[in-house]
Amino acid sequence: MRAKQIGIFILICLLTGGCARLPEIQNMAYATAIGVDYVNGKWIAYAQILNFATVARTEQVALGKSVPVWVGEGKGDTLALALTDVGRTAQLRLFWGHVKVVVMSENAMRLGVNNVYGTINRYREVRYNVLVYGTKRPIKDILTQKSILNLSPLDTAMFTTSQMSSVQSIVLPVTGNRIIAYLNEKGQAAYIPSIDFDDVDWTEDKKPKPMYMISGAYFFRDLKMTDWMSAEELMGVRWSDERLERTPIEVDRDGEAVATIMFEHPKMRIRPYVEDGEPRFDIRVSTDGYVMEIVQDTDMEKLSRFAEEDIRKEIELTYRNGLRIKSDPFGLGQLLYRNKPKEFRRIIAGKPYFLKHDSIKKIDVRVHLMTTGKYKGTKP
Repeated sequence: MRAKQIGIFILICLLTGGCARLPEIQNMAYATAIGVDYVNGKWIAYAQILNFATVARTEQVALGKSVPVWVGEGKGDTLALALTDVGRTAQLRLFWGHVKVVVMSENAMRLGVNNVYGTINRYREVRYNVLVYGTKRPIKDILTQKSILNLSPLDTAMFTTSQMSSVQSIVLPVTGNRIIAYLNEKGQAAYIPSIDFDDVDWTEDKKPKPMYMISGAYFFRDLKMTDWMSAEELMGVRWSDERLERTPIEVDRDGEAVATIMFEHPKMRIRPYVEDGEPRFDIRVSTDGYVMEIVQDTDMEKLSRFAEEDIRKEIELTYRNGLRIKSDPFGLGQLLYRNKPKEFRRIIAGKPYFLKHDSIKKIDVRVHLMTTGKYKGTKP
């Protein structure tokens, strides 16, 4: 009996194919980024391809050695056909399970982000948490940028959340599932960060080396792109995102610098309410910081007050910039919807964009300076 059982087991093992039909990992092309464009009535899809030798950190990989970036291109009447066309001449089977980034052109975003992301995300291998960007640049230029020290392209700001710790970050990256949630939420002002590159700040020897940067954000209404705001115009948004690890401000008065202060993890609380039939919002910001530089001797109480005034001005300026293009960078509409749904429906019945210059009633900023570094609160 035992011999019979062993024989059946061996027979099953021989007849079962297992993973034999799956290609070897070295015989697959791994897509790490997808680009989407729409030109002359045709969808154009791009796939950035990397291999293990490009990504792996081994003793054989020499820093500074140029890392090749392969980009495939496909066209079609629909996005799905364009993505399929990318693999037509790929030579290897394309694997989409390692896609980390989706970059869309302005033409594609005007047609509707939900269609683009829905088509890409429908495929089972693509994950929900890919980072999504828009761009003004040609898609191929974005996908072929290299990292510092010629590391893997995956070690760039576009693929990581390093912007959260960058002192110059204003707009932080957003994952695709969050963007779709924002687009479908009533009153929510959805935005997509815009990816660009700077070709001035860095050089390899004397040769300019472009590096990624988030240059601003695209805003949407009814699932389609409406306008774009630069990072400078969105400066006040940084005080609304607690994920931001560090962000500096230069405190100045009468056109002269007083000090430089670094702030950490700002917290913004917004209270929506209705007054005389009109929506009103009270904003409260609290943040801790430390003094990086003192240019003019100033006591800490006055320095804190100056910083609070400057933060308040940044928030006001960003709000006014949003009014100009009828966008809502602080998500005030969504807060009104969640807290006062009946009033929200009444207000938007006649005017979908209801924000005015006086919609923000009060901005209260509280700054706590934790330390002045190794020096006391005076110039060294």
